[in-house]
Amino acid sequence: MHALDWTMVCAYFALMIVIGWWSHKRVSDVKDFFTAGGKMPWWLAGISHHMSGYSAVLFVAYAGVAYTSGVTVYFWGFASIGIGVGIGSWLFAARWNRLRSKLGVASPLEYLAKRYNVPTQQALAWSGSLLKIFDIAAKWFAVATLLHVFAGLDYNLGILITGAVTLVYCTIGGLWADALTDFGQFVIQGIAAIVMIVVVLGKLGGISALWTMWDKLPENHTDPVTSKYTTIFLLVYVLVKTLEYNGGMWNLAQRYMAAPNTHEARRGARLSSALYLLWPLVLMFPMFAAPLLIPGIKDPTQSYAIMTTTFLPPGLVGLVLAGIFSHTMAMVSSDANAISAVITRDMIPAMVRRTRQWTDVQGLKAARITTVIFVALTMLVATQAQNLGGVLQIVVNWVAALMGPISIPLLLGMLPWFRKCGPRAALVSWAGGLIAYGLCYYVFSANQTVLIATPILVSLALYVGLGLIAPERSAVADEIVDTVNTDDDVDRTKEGTTVPA
Repeated sequence: MHALDWTMVCAYFALMIVIGWWSHKRVSDVKDFFTAGGKMPWWLAGISHHMSGYSAVLFVAYAGVAYTSGVTVYFWGFASIGIGVGIGSWLFAARWNRLRSKLGVASPLEYLAKRYNVPTQQALAWSGSLLKIFDIAAKWFAVATLLHVFAGLDYNLGILITGAVTLVYCTIGGLWADALTDFGQFVIQGIAAIVMIVVVLGKLGGISALWTMWDKLPENHTDPVTSKYTTIFLLVYVLVKTLEYNGGMWNLAQRYMAAPNTHEARRGARLSSALYLLWPLVLMFPMFAAPLLIPGIKDPTQSYAIMTTTFLPPGLVGLVLAGIFSHTMAMVSSDANAISAVITRDMIPAMVRRTRQWTDVQGLKAARITTVIFVALTMLVATQAQNLGGVLQIVVNWVAALMGPISIPLLLGMLPWFRKCGPRAALVSWAGGLIAYGLCYYVFSANQTVLIATPILVSLALYVGLGLIAPERSAVADEIVDTVNTDDDVDRTKEGTTVPA
């Protein structure tokens, strides 16, 4: 890359660190660190929710699918999220917010110990944290792949640089730093995306290519579904993403919790939903056009990086690379904050009794140390991502398939229709979904649709079925469910209470 490109990238990194340091002043305790003190405006919560939901995987793995299969990747990869978050704006956003405002919850899994029991909480916490290590590792490797193509940088060095910068701002600034850098990254990403579209349209003959390009693409590239990415695959993905993007990915639940009230939480979710339906089309247009501009490349996952380095002048390459960085750094910093919340609020207190008496200062210090250790571990695993099957293998076949069994007890446990589902239903559904995945993947070598659909459907059937056949109700669980389902305008007397003992 040219010196101008490195200047752009370094300026971007410096801006992220400055924002993190400024945010440090707004963090005085653990609740500020994990939920921004419930003071995040809806528009910032919505943009942060959106930016925290996808990463450089878009420009590597998904760009490869766009190159080989066309627009289908938008429908199952992003339209499914937009629909799912839209559903969540009605079903989950307000309930997550009430967990913070009425029950004093700072971690997405904190309420599970009382809603079910401690073993259920720990099972979901440990399995979800382990899954996130591999998920984030895939994101680091995706960024390293782009750096390798852009600048010939060694993969491990790319992982180290990106991870180190992310660690600085997300460790010192908490959720405020995550959200504010998300906004800055959204602006940078927008400028970079517009630059890329203008260049691609110029190569295709002008703005008319927006509607004339599609007939020139390879056969079936304009089909929403294909023989591999079928209609059933798309429908299952909508279900998976509804759970994943409304709290199954714990960092996204934090955006709902951080809003000042339920109304703001819903507005933020609707903004994020709209962005997921529209913005990926802007980002992906150059990817859809890639077969016309760079036909016959050996590795489709490098298509976006090749177009960038081939068509853009010095300076603009660095801008686009900074925009790509923004995706991964937004998601990873957000994930790290959520995992740190779960570890320090849910996992460590269950193992070490004296930590339950931590002061705010001790808890905040533990949260920052946990964030450093977790991110460092994901970077270490990222160095082995190639041996684990690559980015798409991890993101689709592992994360998407295993998210359902972890998400179902967490999310459905807030809904009044499932109040009869107790710890037995939660643990059996979690274990049954994981076993179903193991059988499909390791024993039957199932295709991708079956691999993703089976765990979540088995888990859902077990959770609902056991709730009906062997109901487990308790006064504590009922009180939690009633509290998070009571509209703020109806009952404000419980504001600020804690989870009942």
